[in-house]
Amino acid sequence: MADENPARVSAEEDVRLVIEVLSEGTVRTDRVTKFSEYAEVGIEHYWIVDLEEPASMTTYRLIDGEYENFGEHTGKVSLDFDGTPLTLDLDALTTRHAQRP
Repeated sequence: MADENPARVSAEEDVRLVIEVLSEGTVRTDRVTKFSEYAEVGIEHYWIVDLEEPASMTTYRLIDGEYENFGEHTGKVSLDFDGTPLTLDLDALTTRHAQRP
């Protein structure tokens, strides 16, 4: 089966940033298992979004094989990712908009 569906990217070579959105059923996996797996393959940036009010994001960067916290953010966040400006509106992720009839 694996031969029929080959990997499209290599985590070691192609993935530099992972943004994970926590859900009730994946908190332990995202904060423990994936944290160590991503560090092991060398993914430089791991950002975790928590949608609990108020929505927040913790950003980690791989330093000497271990992730170090380099910021905790709420609201509208402007970050630089290797020379590329990124703006994320964390509040918009949880805002419920009324649907029109």
